[in-house]
Amino acid sequence: MKTILIFVTTLDGKITKWGNPDIRSWSSGDDQDYFDTIWNDTRTIIMGSGTYDPDPVVPIQKHHYIVMTRRPEKYKDKEISGQLEFTKENPKELITRLEKEGQEIILVVGGPNVATFFLRDQLIDELWLTVEPKIFGNGSNFVIEEKFDISLILLNSEKVNNQGTLINKYRVLKRDQN
Repeated sequence: MKTILIFVTTLDGKITKWGNPDIRSWSSGDDQDYFDTIWNDTRTIIMGSGTYDPDPVVPIQKHHYIVMTRRPEKYKDKEISGQLEFTKENPKELITRLEKEGQEIILVVGGPNVATFFLRDQLIDELWLTVEPKIFGNGSNFVIEEKFDISLILLNSEKVNNQGTLINKYRVLKRDQN
């Protein structure tokens, strides 16, 4: 099973513009098209409630959305078996369950808490990061305050527009691979 963490960021490492979670207001159309393609091609998509709440996903049979939350009971009326699930499982428990279910690719789309938990537990195999040629100075990072020393190796980098938007794909080196 491959677990992929995907984000769009500015040159100064911000995933929100001044704290506003609406990425579509500042990311390029090229990044949005790329993200939509990846999203549409992936069955299992994990996010935190902070990503879900401002823009709830619409459940469809093609996808299995898993929203990580401390309070899954708050969302019981929104759950649809096999399509939209709310869980308080920790990342290790969740990944173990998904492996047993035979999932092949898992997409982790945010937010910063979820990304941090998955990175901390060494559960991310690849990081797909779009870098937009913008600087905001103020905004959220894709990981929260945590001491990390994670090594990556670049698999692919593609310039997708004249402004210089870059789509970078990295493999995360596990600690014993450094």
